[in-house]
Amino acid sequence: MAATIETIAELGYRQASFARIAERAGLSSTRLISYHFAGKNDLIRAVLADVYATMGRFMAERMRDQPDAGSALRAYIRALVEFISAHGVQMQVLMAIFLDFRDQDDSRSYDSDTERDVLSHVQDILRAGQRSGEFRDFDTYVMATTIQRAVDALPFLLQTRSDLDLAAYGEELVTLFDLATRKHA
Repeated sequence: MAATIETIAELGYRQASFARIAERAGLSSTRLISYHFAGKNDLIRAVLADVYATMGRFMAERMRDQPDAGSALRAYIRALVEFISAHGVQMQVLMAIFLDFRDQDDSRSYDSDTERDVLSHVQDILRAGQRSGEFRDFDTYVMATTIQRAVDALPFLLQTRSDLDLAAYGEELVTLFDLATRKHA
């Protein structure tokens, strides 16, 4: 899996052939890859599952035991920014796959089901904050989408601003969305 991720990160999705991946993995042929994966699409789905699992564990560890919705939202933003900072290669691969990968039926890897899954966690936090009276009334779909896109933009920003201070950027996002969601007295 690591050789696939590194190959896509270096060469891009389209140039990441079984031969290139085997070469990076130090394999003499592509047979071992072909044995485990029916084709490139199967391998790409496995890469996505691997990166998502890594991200899920990372996020769960940092989101655990938050006392209220505001704390949970701050932890979510900080954790996602921290993951992007610590896993730049994996994020670069996700970008490449999201932009270029098409399944046999010409569908993208990031579709409406993926979008719903990504946003549902943030929406749950926002709804909990509204129910508890901690957050003001707003459309949770619009707010969740805005929060997610602000963080999702980081890998793209890093392509042109490699010197970007991610910790400071993350704290600005925390402040921005704290102010945007807070119930005013």
